[in-house]
Amino acid sequence: MKFHIVTYGCQMNERDSDAIAALLERHGHESAQGEADAELLLINTCSVRAKAEHKALGKLGLTTAAKQTRTSLRLVGAIGCMVERLGPRLFDKLPRLDFAVGARRLASLPFVVERALAGPDPILAVGVNPAETGNMAEMAGHAETGVSAYVNVLYGCDRGCSYCIVPAVRGPEVSRPARDILAEARELAARGVREITMLGQSVMAYGRAQAVWESNDRSPRGFAEPFPRLLEAAADIEGLWRLRFASGHPSGCTPELARAMGSIPAVCRHLHLPLQSGSDRILKLMRRGYDIGVYRQAVERLREAVPDIAITTDIIVGFPSETDAEFEATRAFMEEIGFDNAFIFKYSPRPGTPAAGWPDDVAAEEKLRRNKILLQDQQRRTLAGSERLVGQTIEILAEGVSARNAERWCGRTSGNRIVVFEPDSAVRKGDLIRVRIVRAMPQSLLGEMVGIVRAGPRQPDAEGKRNSE
Repeated sequence: MKFHIVTYGCQMNERDSDAIAALLERHGHESAQGEADAELLLINTCSVRAKAEHKALGKLGLTTAAKQTRTSLRLVGAIGCMVERLGPRLFDKLPRLDFAVGARRLASLPFVVERALAGPDPILAVGVNPAETGNMAEMAGHAETGVSAYVNVLYGCDRGCSYCIVPAVRGPEVSRPARDILAEARELAARGVREITMLGQSVMAYGRAQAVWESNDRSPRGFAEPFPRLLEAAADIEGLWRLRFASGHPSGCTPELARAMGSIPAVCRHLHLPLQSGSDRILKLMRRGYDIGVYRQAVERLREAVPDIAITTDIIVGFPSETDAEFEATRAFMEEIGFDNAFIFKYSPRPGTPAAGWPDDVAAEEKLRRNKILLQDQQRRTLAGSERLVGQTIEILAEGVSARNAERWCGRTSGNRIVVFEPDSAVRKGDLIRVRIVRAMPQSLLGEMVGIVRAGPRQPDAEGKRNSE
């Protein structure tokens, strides 16, 4: 069948969708040109915030209704985190849904599709089935590869933050064996991928819960911690030029991690390090496992090793019992750290989390006010950081045609800033190039191409097709 996947949520969900597409193709299905062409429509759902669930439920309602009149659409299925959270209640909300597969059972999807085609009854697959093995191996494929790709290194989360549904829907932490991750990275590099992002809900906890290295594996640089060793080994893969990872936690910002970021050229000078609040009391209620002093020390350690590192973060405003003074403490601490960018969210209780039982006592209007203030502050900081780059010549990885202007291309700096530029006739996707920054914009930079530093793969028929790749 021809399938199409609509994805909501985080980088983890994007990676899941790509792996699912590869899995379905291995079982004889093919990717549709678009949603209108699909016989099998999958909605990959997110449960981290209420807004994400509402979007997914709305989309599922529309598509299951359309199935009644669109005869070519044979099956509509929900997959991912929201399915894991809601379980059978999802069919009460969506009685026309054909099947639902949770985030911990995605490897079973091809078999669920077969069963759904064979019979009229809706099918639910959630939780962990001991009879199913090899989930990590099954989910290691990639349907499409470009310049960059995601690679899962750790599934699940053991942190237990009081507001977070992730441990409930994705389960406890499980690290993949290093040899499997590196084999996947080598295959991607052979297919022309030049940058990978290692994914884990708390990625720097990689390898802490179980052994991931063979006994005869050695670290040339003397790293003892599993994650810095993984970065070191991946950096030695031929054709792999850049390494990123997400998301971080202050507990993982060890001296070894800082040394890895400062001494391994392929590791990008950027870290997403969620803060969530600048109040020690709120951080304790959130069960984040650190205070402001620990967070500050983590940043100082990173900046000592990598002076030009870009640090981005997540913030939650309006957490239960957050006072105006505590909000102002968050605002002041964000200014002190000088984040390069920040994703700011209004708190919404997630059923099944400890915080869901606490009074949601910050008014919606106040949450919105605080959200707007932090957004304005951050826009000022981000623009100021971009303006400091004007006049500099910076290396970027060319990603291809800009989504907003077909006459220009875009790429990213090692610090994860987007640069838009006009390419010359020689540049191709995957080239490392140098551009001179001529203008700073709120969320991007405008640059002039200076030259190619390192050429990516060339296809025999690529000449003259720069804007159609």
